Amino acid sequence: MADLTVLLDQVDKPHNLSAILRTCDAVGVLEAHAVCMQGRMPIFNTTSLGSQKWVPLHLHPDTTTILTNLKQQGFRIYGTHLSQEAMDYRDCDFTGPTAFVLGAEKWGLSESTAQLVDQIIFIPMRGMVQSLNVSVATATLLFEALRQRQAAGVLPEHGEGVPTNRYRSLLFEWAYPQVAAWCRREGRPYPGLDAEGAIAEDLPRSVRLRY
Repeated sequence: MADLTVLLDQVDKPHNLSAILRTCDAVGVLEAHAVCMQGRMPIFNTTSLGSQKWVPLHLHPDTTTILTNLKQQGFRIYGTHLSQEAMDYRDCDFTGPTAFVLGAEKWGLSESTAQLVDQIIFIPMRGMVQSLNVSVATATLLFEALRQRQAAGVLPEHGEGVPTNRYRSLLFEWAYPQVAAWCRREGRPYPGLDAEGAIAEDLPRSVRLRY
């Protein structure tokens, strides 16, 4: 689903990042976004089960830049934050283009970031602790979006959640990563695929050996 994504604001623990990307892959999120602490790069561990290969994590210098960009693309921005304006996540509509913004567990969203979101939301807690682990909170929100879209009959089932040209490119890159890399180096378009997913073009022998 190209119209469902997450933005992680200074969520730097490898376990959390890995678990979040694994959930993104499970739900069908096409890509995720992150703003990291200065001088830090995202690190993944085995929790991701390689999901970072299928769900790219795009890095941004600040939340203002990426949130402005997402709004221009038509996304409605929801941020998890404790405030009087916060709305129960179950009462929100996630069937349209939706982006969830989550902050690190210690401090959550900064006030400046919270002011940029369209709707502050919260996940009700019945115990003594006020919040969930950030990866669990992300999973809760993403699966609620998935449930709502399925109930509304707008959940893509055959690739229609991604623009056609992008879908074809992703399919080729996932199926033939080495050939795709060769095509990019050569500055040539990806070959077409036949009905069974085989490359429908006579490529040089050295390239054919890669698939």
